[in-house]
Amino acid sequence: MKLSFKLQTLKSLWALKPPSRTFHGHPRLLAADIYSQYESIRRGEQEIPQYFNFASDVLDKWSEIEKAGKRPPNPAFWWIDGKGEEVKWSFEELGVLSRKVANVLTKVCGLQKGDRTVVILPRVPEWWLVNVACMRAGIVLIPGISLLSAKDILYRLQVSKAKCIVTNDTLAPAVDSVASECQFLKTKLMVSKGSREGWLNLSELYRNQSADHTCLKTRIQDSMSIFFTSGTTGSPKMTEHSQGSLGFRPLLSERYWLDLTPSDVIWSTADTGWILASLASVFDPWVFGSCIFIHKLPRIESTAILNTLCRFPIDTLVGAPTLFRMLVQNDFSSYKFMNLKHCISGGEPLNPEVMEQWKSKTGVDIHEVYGQTETGIICSVFEGMKIKPGSMGKAAPLYDVQIVDKNANILPPGQQGEIAVRSKPIRPLGLFSEYVDNPKKTAESERGDFYVTGDRGTVDEDGYFQFFGRDDDIIISSGYRIGPFEVESALIEHPAVAETAVVSSPDPLRGEVVKAFVVLSPTFSSRDLESLTCDLQEHVKKTTAPYKYPRKVEFVQELPKTVTGKIKRNELRNKEWGRM
Repeated sequence: MKLSFKLQTLKSLWALKPPSRTFHGHPRLLAADIYSQYESIRRGEQEIPQYFNFASDVLDKWSEIEKAGKRPPNPAFWWIDGKGEEVKWSFEELGVLSRKVANVLTKVCGLQKGDRTVVILPRVPEWWLVNVACMRAGIVLIPGISLLSAKDILYRLQVSKAKCIVTNDTLAPAVDSVASECQFLKTKLMVSKGSREGWLNLSELYRNQSADHTCLKTRIQDSMSIFFTSGTTGSPKMTEHSQGSLGFRPLLSERYWLDLTPSDVIWSTADTGWILASLASVFDPWVFGSCIFIHKLPRIESTAILNTLCRFPIDTLVGAPTLFRMLVQNDFSSYKFMNLKHCISGGEPLNPEVMEQWKSKTGVDIHEVYGQTETGIICSVFEGMKIKPGSMGKAAPLYDVQIVDKNANILPPGQQGEIAVRSKPIRPLGLFSEYVDNPKKTAESERGDFYVTGDRGTVDEDGYFQFFGRDDDIIISSGYRIGPFEVESALIEHPAVAETAVVSSPDPLRGEVVKAFVVLSPTFSSRDLESLTCDLQEHVKKTTAPYKYPRKVEFVQELPKTVTGKIKRNELRNKEWGRM
């Protein structure tokens, strides 16, 4: 596997942000104990190694540096629940505990390399332990958000053929309601202070396990994680990432969107089911030896977040645009962020006015990043780079990002087209491996020499990219990707709905929300529409994940269609966004 980025691109980045900062009396690249062995690879002088495991090649190396007294006395992991409970782990402690969990997965549950485990947990320490344990054992992790319904969980367990599920006592009943339909599911692990019939208690089990576990030797292309990502038609797809695309990638382009040292503390509010949680709360910060800070945050609430930024030494904050839109509505006069120096927004475009308000209230700029489940971060406004309001920055090292037309021809600056990443003749290391068991969708994601994102945008003369919208019907609300098909399928099950179409609709806080256009069945045409709207919304919440419910409902006599009978969602979407 050869390098697939232009050496000049990486040299340009180093020229802009020279490794000059120091920590604990050492130069920033004293991470040399980790980085030095990859220096020749970053310089393009050596090929990528055949074997790599993030747990042994990064985390355990930081544990050694820590023991040698060459890392600041920062925890590697710092968790609070907002009610007084707190957990702090060094890299050594993370290693010991994750080896114990690895022994639970392999010795107690009988899982082997390549087996798949669905993990649906909120922001609790065990989520990180299971992550690292899966790396050590070569088990494929499949994260899911805690808002998944029983139907969502059933689908994920069936199509992934997962042999194990890890969740909490809140979701255990939902799992039990569908487990009999999941022939491959052998083990159910629960993170809980209590017990439940048919479940093993992970919290109790791992504490009694030996910390003696040999990390598996994994190839760099071995499957590491599978993320379910929504599509415009059909059910969510399984997007596979490897040890290389998630774990090794940040060692090659370590500073293009995060600029951290072992002294820094980073807090990402991303849901544990999103790839951003893996990038900003696992792999990229720990490559730097930084401290990952986590607040349990049962719900995203302004006061809790602002108080946390004041009370704890958080240097870098990562969140969806919804977070910053919500926070700037508050009076900041009683809040002082002593440590905050870098803010990052991703998941959807951020309004320039919100960026201005945040800067005026905090003195800190918001740096936008852009990416997908399939790609990780492929564009960013990194530190030291001029911020252009409305722009998501320049292409990241490792990626040749272009704007292309429907024939995969590269378009000139200023001309709108589809955002694409060159994937041939050499596929970039950070790109996903495939849509598992779906070669048709995998092939459709390629056009000519490019992976096409499905997002439309432009690039200017300076190489700054701007996002204009989805080329398909995906709805991105508060950072959640919602496929219209899933919502329509839930709505159509209600007896009042004869036909429906779901599109995005603008929203000042969430960026966009789900809106359903509904044609009523004749027997419901005389019903009170306000009451019926509530009924439909509650029905969707119970049928699928609650975050997908239509916050807006409009009843219509008919839906616009093509001559072949296909619903013109683009027409409805354009009407919503005032683009007719």
